[in-house]
Amino acid sequence: MVSPLRSNLQRPLRIVLVHDWLCGYRGGEGVLERMVKIVRTYHDLAGLLVMFDDGKPVAPAIDATPRYVSNVGRWPFANPMRRYLLGYYPKAMRSLSRKLDAMHRQKRIDLVISSSSCAAKGIRPPQGVPHLCYCHAPARYIYGQQAEYTRDFSLRSIGLRYAAESFRRWDQISSSSDSVTRMLANSSHTAEQVTRAYERTAQVVFPPVRTDFFSPSIERMGLARGEHWLYVGALEPYKRVDLAIQAANKLHHRLLIVGTGTMEKRLRALAGDTVEFLGRVSEEALREHYRSARLLLYPQIEDFGISAVEAQACGLPVVARRAGGAMDTVADGVTGSLFDSDSIDAIVPAIIRCPQRCDAACRVHAEKFHESHFDAALLQHIDSLCVAPLESAGERGA
Repeated sequence: MVSPLRSNLQRPLRIVLVHDWLCGYRGGEGVLERMVKIVRTYHDLAGLLVMFDDGKPVAPAIDATPRYVSNVGRWPFANPMRRYLLGYYPKAMRSLSRKLDAMHRQKRIDLVISSSSCAAKGIRPPQGVPHLCYCHAPARYIYGQQAEYTRDFSLRSIGLRYAAESFRRWDQISSSSDSVTRMLANSSHTAEQVTRAYERTAQVVFPPVRTDFFSPSIERMGLARGEHWLYVGALEPYKRVDLAIQAANKLHHRLLIVGTGTMEKRLRALAGDTVEFLGRVSEEALREHYRSARLLLYPQIEDFGISAVEAQACGLPVVARRAGGAMDTVADGVTGSLFDSDSIDAIVPAIIRCPQRCDAACRVHAEKFHESHFDAALLQHIDSLCVAPLESAGERGA
């Protein structure tokens, strides 16, 4: 359900959404799902453009939206190989831009909204049509964390080394104010990254967190939490799950790991006998893990990090790296504890000093990220971009 808000525009707008790919459901798809609901409630959703689509169900709202896939995304084996096709992302976005032009010629498009963690911001809107980009982050494997993805000699690493520089040049050009009218960022950290990568300013709009679903258990109120730790997320290089495992090994403490990824085999080899891998779990099971654990380990640098807020919404404190989105989402000493470097010597003291019995403080803090705040902010930006003609909006030089 979308919050009962009101648009100030005289008529509903015809809006097209753009997303990098639909090949699973993670934080970016959660934001996209909310965008779909908002646009459908207050405006006319003309369609969703994506580079790649594996055709599997994502979420009911997204699945019910007409989807258009790039020419590159229709190549044989394109979906499982998409991470190796970085050099072809500009080609994919050019094909989607042509599709957008055709849609606009058939019936006027009033606004383009991109949900971008990689290339979706590179959509080229038709002349006179504003483009609002919600940036989850400049591609982390191009800006800032490239070393984490190129440390081995896998096919993926070799391809990234080969294509990174040409993609970066295209990405910076396509993110100019000629293509993107206004840039939003999901955190203060991402806003700073946008400035460094694109020499642009971005306004912070926190992503929607389902704090109505992720909530403390009434049945468990007044009961002590378990002593085990929890990690939730993809098992990928930049997530630094190895630090969480090393901490559990050192203190011989029970750690439950929820998630899968390309690093699972290596992480299992690293894990001691107190570490348990649970794989993918249902949302209901995840909520129970949040409700019963002692703390959530968050050793990575995230652009925002929705799972850290979901945990706090369930009353679970978070031990996080003092960087990235955690600077917005974790209150040090109140709803968790922060550590300063990616080392065991830093993370273990933070675990030890993580506050206990702070369920109420965690819950109050998490409400700052309720879906209704995102709904209101997105509608306000849509209104302000489309109330006045584009040429008078004063955003081209932003």
